[in-house]
Amino acid sequence: MPKPSPEAQTARLQTRRLLLDGHVQGVGFRPFVYRLAQRLGVAGEVRNIAGRVEIVAIATAGVLDTLEHELIASAPAIARPRVVAVEVLPARDCRGFGIAPSADVGERDIHVPPDYFTCDDCLRELDDPTDRRHAYPFINCTQCGPRYTLIAALPYDRANTSMAPFTLCDACRAEYADPCDRRFHAEPVACPTCGPWLTFHADGTHSTHADALAHAVQRLRDGAIVAIKGVGGYHLACDAADESAVVRLRARKHRPHKPLAVMFPAPCERPLAMLERYLDPGEPHRAALLSTRRPIVLCPRRATASADAPLLAPAIAPGIDEIGAMLPYSPLHHLLLNTFGGPLVMTSGNLSGEPVLTEAHDAEMRLAPVADAFLHHNRPILRPADDSVYRVVAGAPSPLRIGRGVAPLELSLPEALSDALPEPVLAVGGHMKNTVALGWGRRLVLSPHIGDLDSPRALEVFAQVCADLQDLYGVRASRVLCDAHPGYASHRWARQSGLSCTPVQHHRAHASALVLDGLADDAIAFAWDGTGYGDDGSLWGGETFVGRPGHWRRFASLRPFRLPGGDRAGREPWRSAAAACWEAGTPFDPPVDDGGLTRQAWSKDVNAPRSHAAGRLFDAAAALTGTCEIASFEGQGPMWLEASCSESVAAPALPLRHDADGLLLADWAPLLRVVGNASRDRGERAAWFHETMAQTLLALAAAARDATGYRRVGLTGGVFQNRRLVERVYELLAAAGFDCVIGRAVPVNDGGISAGQIIEYAAGRDT
Repeated sequence: MPKPSPEAQTARLQTRRLLLDGHVQGVGFRPFVYRLAQRLGVAGEVRNIAGRVEIVAIATAGVLDTLEHELIASAPAIARPRVVAVEVLPARDCRGFGIAPSADVGERDIHVPPDYFTCDDCLRELDDPTDRRHAYPFINCTQCGPRYTLIAALPYDRANTSMAPFTLCDACRAEYADPCDRRFHAEPVACPTCGPWLTFHADGTHSTHADALAHAVQRLRDGAIVAIKGVGGYHLACDAADESAVVRLRARKHRPHKPLAVMFPAPCERPLAMLERYLDPGEPHRAALLSTRRPIVLCPRRATASADAPLLAPAIAPGIDEIGAMLPYSPLHHLLLNTFGGPLVMTSGNLSGEPVLTEAHDAEMRLAPVADAFLHHNRPILRPADDSVYRVVAGAPSPLRIGRGVAPLELSLPEALSDALPEPVLAVGGHMKNTVALGWGRRLVLSPHIGDLDSPRALEVFAQVCADLQDLYGVRASRVLCDAHPGYASHRWARQSGLSCTPVQHHRAHASALVLDGLADDAIAFAWDGTGYGDDGSLWGGETFVGRPGHWRRFASLRPFRLPGGDRAGREPWRSAAAACWEAGTPFDPPVDDGGLTRQAWSKDVNAPRSHAAGRLFDAAAALTGTCEIASFEGQGPMWLEASCSESVAAPALPLRHDADGLLLADWAPLLRVVGNASRDRGERAAWFHETMAQTLLALAAAARDATGYRRVGLTGGVFQNRRLVERVYELLAAAGFDCVIGRAVPVNDGGISAGQIIEYAAGRDT
């Protein structure tokens, strides 16, 4: 059979232009396309354009079909590509396949990658004495390493990152320029010859490189507290098995009770082996720990020491039966933990409530009263990113804090809201656990955790993140959404921003965030938390809404009581107990002797705002059971109350009644007789309280169903971080024929408020 002429062969070729979006930049996608094209014998080119990837491919139709399939099926693990357009073009020259320079043309579709954990290939090189990057604490490739914290601008090229000042050596430049190398256009690529380095500082002495790491490890073994610069900021570290070191860290940081996170060594062959000597994770915990997010995961403690490991220091998480555990996610952490040989406390290097520190000078100045030594590096961190935190609730991980490895968290608005954002909007969240969010078209991007907006540094980082999100995504907001509370710093910033400003009620924002988990129209939403500015100026927080986003109707709440001292009640649970008892005519003696001034102020309605908040009711129960009367951190009372519960007990729902305005109220007064009865076991009283609140939620859901016919229920607000409550509520609602969801896409606490603000605003326009 005669061989076809070149002209005939060319006639069978087809030229296609493929356009892909999603996470296709900063993930090694172009070299992946190059290698795939080489393997399939495809000619043409690939390039980045305005946040997307454009491929011009020349081959037979069958081969091009295979190419399209493999672009998705065989994409790099951290990529999330999507083919959005396919176009057949006129025939082109079909000699070879190349990678063309990036171009900023066409409609921008930016996706900013989060910071990625160190991949197995890099870990193998890190441990290989013959590799030129052996023990180099900044090893990375296209599949791992920092992204969000070092990107100054897009497109994601080295010149637009904080690595720009580090000039590549010849060996690194050759890898960077070779499309067949796994470090082709790995923008943070470096080695000991040309990249960042470590510096150790303590007691007037300095050391660098490997000596710096060795000195840091020795000080940790000696019981010292060392401030360590990581990917998104500093950690404060000490030996997690050394009770005296942990107690000293707490005393210096003025953090007497708030749980501390622990990082465990993670050898490649068995990454959970060390952790499981100390903790007892279930399968959902293991999956979350090993996920690409590499977050902190709350794991159950082991009740007794194992044969080859002591118990962790009791002071790590007093009063709580879980430990916040994480695995090393940077090469520096791997080197540090492997050399140390055991778990280390790794808590945020900051002053309480503030964003994590990122600069060496600031760290040495502000953490000097806390740290004995400092392990710095000279790779600049352009914006802070604290560690993400997850808790397994009802069999699946739920985020408590969105940060490094997760954020910027890119989400899609429901299709029904696709036309509801005619202008880009910036949502600036609440006051505590603050995050901000950017919304445009069908896209919603949630920032990393910023923190409580109580300090100048927090407000500085808040303003930076507001600007950075818009700059990185090339979207300029024309409207700002804020919490309705006029006293919140985020509210004041929004009013002064010069943009059109729309306040969004706190608990409706909570409820609307549930849309991201599939809570559609015609639903019942429970928004239970500690506080929030209500429509009537009182403090809400025990709300039952019916309807849908943009049109939530307040159907029920908890009986209100006046909080003596206002905001102080959040840190002094005895004030909530006093308020409930005094309101019900039950005696209560405050644990502090103030000469009766608190009672007098309360009786005269001085600084005693009216509250419906479920969170304050949990505080009252914590104080009445003797579990926690004065808290050193927000949420301590409810956390300790949950941990103190005995086995399940039977308890009735609270009585329901309508107020003068027709609002259904759950009356908490019957709780006081049982929860405050000191003759009964504390754990039994705590369990009784939880069961009563779960039964009350069921009764409220049933009343809402009877009034509306709705059977879908959503749970949101900080109270639903409580695993015991949520799992019991799930059980009760399922048995009663309800379909129940809890927020998992974003935190149910105030870290998800900014996302909810965008959805509530968009849905309110879509009428």
